[in-house]
Amino acid sequence: MFEQITILGPGLLGASLAMAVKERGLTRTVHSWSRRPETRAKCVNKDWCDAVFETASEACQGSDLIVICTPVETITPLIQQISKSLKEGALVTDVGSTKSLICRQAVTVVPERATFIGSHPMAGSERNGLEYASVTLFQKATCLVTPLADSPTKPLAQLIAFWEALDMQIATVSPEQHDEIVAHISHLPHLLASTLCSLLASKDANWGHFSGAGLKDCTRVASGDPSLWKQILEQNRDEVIRAIDTFEDELHLLKTALLNKETHKLTAILERGKHYRDRLS
Repeated sequence: MFEQITILGPGLLGASLAMAVKERGLTRTVHSWSRRPETRAKCVNKDWCDAVFETASEACQGSDLIVICTPVETITPLIQQISKSLKEGALVTDVGSTKSLICRQAVTVVPERATFIGSHPMAGSERNGLEYASVTLFQKATCLVTPLADSPTKPLAQLIAFWEALDMQIATVSPEQHDEIVAHISHLPHLLASTLCSLLASKDANWGHFSGAGLKDCTRVASGDPSLWKQILEQNRDEVIRAIDTFEDELHLLKTALLNKETHKLTAILERGKHYRDRLS
């Protein structure tokens, strides 16, 4: 699909992406760059990496597709950094967990000869680093593609076809719609897991030894990198606050049902929650 692809930030997502595009024959050459010398050194002997560069600009020279897989705060500055190295017709995307701010900033710094369209593969884990990369990470997962209203149709079609070639399910939404959706289905769940663990951390340390699998299951994502999640929450602040507000309303209904011994309301909330969870694939 592309002669040359550049991965900026070969961590869990970036390295998994490089492995997948190589296995599926979606490119001849993969270039890689990381700001950390130790990460660049790890990439040198990987089968999925054809060349490692010390600067992002060098890594992007001649590439048809550039995928930025770095923390959300660094995406726009990186685009500014590589802008002079982008070839005619180059397509730039990212895998960031927020979109409104990134997309609207990115299109102002990408030169006219290239195109930026945001992406968010809903794949990953609480672990970070290329040592956890997997060639199957993206399979059957959803990818949210977030064009602006005036995004050109041909690069958009190329980007959608690229993610589809990785066996992903594509949904096209505006950056604002994206941020509202993920605030509820991704950012809020992380906050709930983190705040629950924060609460339990203030209790008797032995309590954790008494827990079953349920506590581990519902708090797994709390192991995510706090510095990365701080950036995500700050960039999507308004939508996250709205999501917290709606959750507080739901939690208040549950609390009221318990206080008033309204068994039917309590059961209804629990049944509605079970029904939703059972429908998740």
